[in-house]
Amino acid sequence: MQVILLERVEKLGQMGDEVRVKDGFARNFLLPKKKALRATKANRDFFQTQKTQLEANNLKLKGEAEKIGKKLDGQKFVLLRQAGDRGQLYGSVSPRDVADAMEKGGFKVDRHQVSISVAIKSIGLFTLPVVLHPEVKVNIVVNIARSEDEAERQARGEDVLAEKTDAEVAKVAAEDLFEEGAAPAETAEEGSKEA
Repeated sequence: MQVILLERVEKLGQMGDEVRVKDGFARNFLLPKKKALRATKANRDFFQTQKTQLEANNLKLKGEAEKIGKKLDGQKFVLLRQAGDRGQLYGSVSPRDVADAMEKGGFKVDRHQVSISVAIKSIGLFTLPVVLHPEVKVNIVVNIARSEDEAERQARGEDVLAEKTDAEVAKVAAEDLFEEGAAPAETAEEGSKEA
């Protein structure tokens, strides 16, 4: 199907371009979202009469998106999720989760503006693109952790999944062996001999 683009569409073209796309893509995405018109004589004439107004509206929206983008670019957001010992999440992080975290941080964005190309299924720091306007894209950092303390450690650059050192393992084993208030085994035997 031949369509006229009403705005820039990534990997397709700029506003005003007449491009050929698959029928399903046009019917299910471009036409319902008002991103394109069918390339008929009437629509070509309509586009020519509305071209200046569409370009002005596009510039206005782009300017607003750039203002928000300057504040948003590089921002860090924390998402707390349940995960196993090896850092595997019980589920995955969706664009809606990221958009909700951004809203709590003071930025109103739609979940469709957050682009997650590969499913996030583990804890860690992830850089995600946010498309505020077809011509304005910024990156944010999402810190996915099991607790606030873990999120702070990840933000500092620590590997929270690193194997515990021998000293930490020995300390935990000693604490388990000698519970608070329990007498050491040797003293208990000596006390029984004296009696």
